[in-house]
Amino acid sequence: MRYTAEPAFVLHARPWRETSLLVEVLSAAHGRLGLVARGVTGPKKHALRAALQPLQSIRFDAVQTGELARLVAAEAVDAAPVLHGDPTLAAFYAHELCLRLAPRQVPQPELHLAYAKLRERLRAGDTLAWSLRRFERDLLESQGLGLPLDHDVDGATIDPAARYRLDPENGPCRLRSAREGEWREAATGRALLALAADVLPAPDDLASLRLPLRAVLLHHLGGRGLKSWDMLGELGRLRVPPATGR
Repeated sequence: MRYTAEPAFVLHARPWRETSLLVEVLSAAHGRLGLVARGVTGPKKHALRAALQPLQSIRFDAVQTGELARLVAAEAVDAAPVLHGDPTLAAFYAHELCLRLAPRQVPQPELHLAYAKLRERLRAGDTLAWSLRRFERDLLESQGLGLPLDHDVDGATIDPAARYRLDPENGPCRLRSAREGEWREAATGRALLALAADVLPAPDDLASLRLPLRAVLLHHLGGRGLKSWDMLGELGRLRVPPATGR
């Protein structure tokens, strides 16, 4: 199969042999693809190497003959967001989620769009925790793993004042009574309704989404966590600033 001027985002690149790179990209029409970029060292290949950095939007030509496609050409479409500190770790986290959950060579238009939105939110400096929770929601939806967020497993409308555990297969389960630890690890109804409506919740409600969504993701990751979770220690340390309307 031949790809010509295929739009994609670069998720990961690592050295391979002496002069080449192994690159993972996310395209809309063909999903996640593995590329072999041969002979990318040397001063004349600077533009190509720059185009193959994570977060970069590219157009590429390649030939697929096996699991990995041979890269023929690639060019940057725009300037990738320049990130520092926590946003850089957030991007690494999003890339790792895509690499672990999105299968290769399966069309992923919804995930491609979700990634494009996250990329621009990171560029704009939007509330980081909210950007990640929206991306997690959209990633799960794109893989057919999305959960209802406006009603619980019994079909009842979400109560804004209640707390809910997220069952990875069925959705929100209302907590009638729970130990303090279980209560802290459950999402508020207000947070679930805000996520369903794509409306920024209050800081405390936003913070309540992190652990329940992580539990859902961990289930679909087969119980094997992410390197980025270890790197960050706790993603909750990305403090939620006061609502800014973003």
